[in-house]
Amino acid sequence: MKILFLCVANSARSQMAEGLARHILGDRATVESAGSNPTSVNPFAIKAMQDIGIDITGHRSKIVTAEMAAANDLVITLCADEVCPALPPNVRHLHWPIPDPASDDPDLGPAQLEDRFKAARDNLHARIQALSQSL
Repeated sequence: MKILFLCVANSARSQMAEGLARHILGDRATVESAGSNPTSVNPFAIKAMQDIGIDITGHRSKIVTAEMAAANDLVITLCADEVCPALPPNVRHLHWPIPDPASDDPDLGPAQLEDRFKAARDNLHARIQALSQSL
């Protein structure tokens, strides 16, 4: 099975989902991630994953294309408040609305941002574990 995780920046949720899915699903799935407006992998995402022993330091943000989405057996969008990337018709799709842990709110300190990323990671972990039971 080929699974694609999508969000906007391909910097946090989708990167963590890719790392978690590779770890949990192993050779049962080929996993990648992308975004409609990719930036770079967020250091807080890298840290949240390192905290549970998963290394995503080699991940790079990628732009999604219609061909990329169509080449997968399952596309999972992770957008919550923002607009998710458009998908071509006939793509098997799940939507997991997970709030973006990244923020440019100056009132949020590093500890609060770490907590937001851990919450997103744990939410993704639970959903991917549940998905693994159906594969």
